[in-house]
Amino acid sequence: MSLLHFPFAEVVFHGHNLTQLRFYVLLPPLHELIVEIERDDIRGGQLLNLLHKRCHCGVPELQACIQRLLWHGHQVMYHQLASWMVYGILQDQHGEFFIRQEDMEVENASSPPEIFNKSVRKSPDDASLSDWHMGFHIFLDMLPDYIHMRVAESILFAGKAIRVLRNPSPSFKYQEVVFHPQMSKESHNAQGFTGRFGLPKEPSFDKKIIREELLPQSNADKIDAMLLELKESSEFRKRSFEYVVDSIRAIAASHLWQLVVVRADLIGHLKALKDYFLLAKGDFFQCFLEESRQLMRLPPHQSSAEADLMVPFQLAAIKTISEEDKYFSRVSLRMPSVGITITPQTNLPKVRASVDGNSSFISQDNTSSELSLDGWDGIALEYSVNWPLQLFFTQEVLSKYLRVFQYLLRLKRTQMELEKSWASVMHQDHIDFANRRHDRMSCSISQQRREGVRPMWPVREHMAFLIRNLQFYIQVDVIESQWNVLQAHVQDSHDFTELVGFHQEYLSALISQSFLDIGSVSRILDSIMKLCLQFCWNIECENVNTSELEHITEEFNKKSNSLYTILRSSRLAGSQRAPFLRRFLLRLNFNSFFETTARGVLNVVRARPTLPDLHQ
Repeated sequence: MSLLHFPFAEVVFHGHNLTQLRFYVLLPPLHELIVEIERDDIRGGQLLNLLHKRCHCGVPELQACIQRLLWHGHQVMYHQLASWMVYGILQDQHGEFFIRQEDMEVENASSPPEIFNKSVRKSPDDASLSDWHMGFHIFLDMLPDYIHMRVAESILFAGKAIRVLRNPSPSFKYQEVVFHPQMSKESHNAQGFTGRFGLPKEPSFDKKIIREELLPQSNADKIDAMLLELKESSEFRKRSFEYVVDSIRAIAASHLWQLVVVRADLIGHLKALKDYFLLAKGDFFQCFLEESRQLMRLPPHQSSAEADLMVPFQLAAIKTISEEDKYFSRVSLRMPSVGITITPQTNLPKVRASVDGNSSFISQDNTSSELSLDGWDGIALEYSVNWPLQLFFTQEVLSKYLRVFQYLLRLKRTQMELEKSWASVMHQDHIDFANRRHDRMSCSISQQRREGVRPMWPVREHMAFLIRNLQFYIQVDVIESQWNVLQAHVQDSHDFTELVGFHQEYLSALISQSFLDIGSVSRILDSIMKLCLQFCWNIECENVNTSELEHITEEFNKKSNSLYTILRSSRLAGSQRAPFLRRFLLRLNFNSFFETTARGVLNVVRARPTLPDLHQ
């Protein structure tokens, strides 16, 4: 009897066939997979994506094998996630992770010494800002399809936030030592004097203490434990993965909120920007415009315009700003190239954010947009921002503040000129009346002047009425209402990204409800303010040009009625972009004057609907 006739032999050979069959099932698909990977150079997130797609097959043995390969790939991804979301370090030497670092300077450098010099010139704050705004991005080619873009953005944000919390600015560390007396005594005792002249040493501190305050070790361990739990799971569960990422992002956003809002006094800086860029400190700007009124009647000098403005600026500060205002020292006045202005109807001004050590400021570029009326329309403010507020007050944000400031300052200047022109002419009339007995000839000349100017006073009142109501609408209905909304959001929110979104909505509402983003309206407003200033300068002249005033009056009537007609259109008045526009229109047209003149000047009389005759 041969061996094959024994029962146990049949079992052995049967098992051998099963094993051989298993290899026939596994090896050819795996070989095909390996060939595809080598041919297309598939790696990193692309490899995870490929394995995830191949897992969905009808062969259990092959599915289990590929799932095991995918599990090992996920182990590498979890290592990278832990490094990025726990320590803020991107460990990706071969470019396989879907978070990638931008280092254009190093890539474009031609030699190693050049790379070294560029890295040395880069200050810590500069590097921190560039990391936050442009340093890292999502590399879509390495992002697996089963990881949603929203989740990838949360991973990107969490890692960047952890980098900020673990690498505070040296200047911020110094402030922590100065303003937090609970620091250890050893750090204060280390502050001695050094050098032959007894210069004070820079305060000593423990970096671990600062980092522990910004990101407690318990929270870092919590993040690490959540990622470790995912790593130890036998398979990738999308819902669990997204839940862990959202939890880590919430932790990072909360601590970043604590850093920016509480420690860096965000609310105080927002209030300062409102005071100076949105003209909430009306007494200061009223005093500044009064002090600089005679200067602004003259053409600005190319070389000394900014220095000339600093005198009334400092005088106004001495008269109205208290010594307790710790934010005014961050504000400075700048005068760009003479004859250039950024008017409301143009695009956002080109702005450069200068970073010097630990602060940055916003300033207007010297690029041309439109010739101004008198050369003083380009007055700009700069606001110095320290780390970490530069993460919140970006270049785009400060440029919007600057745009609104220039518009509001010109509006306030126009309103002041209309008031001062009336006071100036009345004062001159009183002087002429007092000198009537001494010089009959000059008395007749002044009488003729008064008679020629008298018909213009209703026009001046019309101008002042429009400008006052526009100013009240912007300052009260728009700025104050939006400021109250922003304050409520800041107090209720404890998430940094939410706060950034609320602030963006605040600025967008200021611009849209002030009509700065509507070209037709902003151009009309710009022309109206120019006409008002021309009117004031002409009416104060000794030899009044009546024909010029009549021309200005005619143009003003056309522009003001065009403005009213556009604003009362159903597209604007009925939209949600300007919820208080109806109040403004009601104040303008309280006696139907604007509506009547608009119909007459623009010939836009609408036929009234006729009711059907019920007696027919």
